[in-house]
Amino acid sequence: MSELYTKTLSQVAAMLGSGEVTAVEAVRACLDRIEATEPEVKALLTVTGEQALKQAEAMDAAGPDAAKPLWGVPVVLKDLLATKDVKTTCASKILENFVPFYDATAVTRLKEAGAIIIGKANMDEFAMGSSTENSAFFQTRNPWDTERVPGGSSGGSGATVAAGQCFGALGTDTGGSIRTPASFCGIVGLKPTYGRVSRFGLIAYGSSLDQIGPMTRSVEDAARMLQVIAGYDPKDSTSVDVEVPDYLAALGRENLEGVTIGLPREYWGEGLDAEVEASLKASVDKMEALGARTVEVSLSLTDYAIATYYIIAMAEASSNLSRFDGVRFGHRDKDADELIDMYTRSRTQGFGDEVQRRIILGTYVLSSGYYDAYYNKAAKVRRLLREDFDKAFTLCDFIAGPVLPTTAFKVGDKVDPLQMYLIDIFTISANLAGLPGMSLPVGLGADSGMPVGLQLMGPAFCEADMLSVAECLERNLGPMPMPAL
Repeated sequence: MSELYTKTLSQVAAMLGSGEVTAVEAVRACLDRIEATEPEVKALLTVTGEQALKQAEAMDAAGPDAAKPLWGVPVVLKDLLATKDVKTTCASKILENFVPFYDATAVTRLKEAGAIIIGKANMDEFAMGSSTENSAFFQTRNPWDTERVPGGSSGGSGATVAAGQCFGALGTDTGGSIRTPASFCGIVGLKPTYGRVSRFGLIAYGSSLDQIGPMTRSVEDAARMLQVIAGYDPKDSTSVDVEVPDYLAALGRENLEGVTIGLPREYWGEGLDAEVEASLKASVDKMEALGARTVEVSLSLTDYAIATYYIIAMAEASSNLSRFDGVRFGHRDKDADELIDMYTRSRTQGFGDEVQRRIILGTYVLSSGYYDAYYNKAAKVRRLLREDFDKAFTLCDFIAGPVLPTTAFKVGDKVDPLQMYLIDIFTISANLAGLPGMSLPVGLGADSGMPVGLQLMGPAFCEADMLSVAECLERNLGPMPMPAL
């Protein structure tokens, strides 16, 4: 079982279902891999090994259950998904000892499908960051090169999958936080359409932007996990009651004939690293060779996306994080003299610099006299950005482009917050428009040797077709290697 960690989620699920591998063996393979790699990678805030082994033993005693598609498969959760009786910290001092009494809906659905939760992944504090350098506890490193960042904010989820510590993970994507670490770590990351996956039990950063999605080592794995977590949830007012298609049945297409791929001129120009551009162009050439037609499209408001996103996201963060005041739960300063002093001290001690920065900016843009000048204007631009996509999708089925302008950068390279914000230029528009997007690994940079991800975006609720296109391209490009850890 020493090489079991190299298998994909789908391969392990089949082995578990046939009895070739037991649930205990699958869990132990992951725990052994965690022990071997975690000192360098630092992907996990919590490891629930003892609990996972007990669950696996009970499952093995009962035998495989064909009705549970993830029976016995060890997975990891980003640490802002509520988990009953397991710490959920959001990588923040303010929630350092918070233990929920319920599971998030996505977690419940994973458990009902037979998955075994083996850990909670590190992240940028309250999902605010693009490199997992903003965690209050430690920085996660990229398994391909531990001098480099894994991306963020779901960097722990990306790194744990890439390192073989689990067979799949859940991340969340507010402005690229699934797709960025997927690209940097050489795995598949899917941000579903807003409303496709329940947000109940997700500790919110930007309520109109956040979406939970799978992070895996293959497209088939992503389809398998999405099949489990997708669907309407009456507990979530943002959940959309639309039919969930059979994502696995959509896979296996022989070619891409009849598919039109849009290449936005704003995504393929100046600012794209040469090695990233080369890998992406090779993948587009492969799609054309498989029968796809490519057309140039325009997303003319791309230059306004960063400003629009950060006004809306920070405003929502200011509102959402106001509940963390030290009164009902979370860190409370013990030396405060009176109520306002307790609020101030507790929040100052509990929140890191980046979170405080975003709360302050968000409060500013929502304040009297500035709401119309900033927030209201950003909301109008957001609508225009969605119309930009609608126009583009009259010319093409999917949009293809970079996830990021570079491969993974070194830890500490982007200390200026504005530099960090700018790397989200290609990912945030999908969140503002509420559209699905995914990152598919398409090669390694010629100079850096680091993974490069191709981004696919499509119309709302097109995940089945998007996965079918991605799986066809993945199969014809060949498998992505695992990092040599």
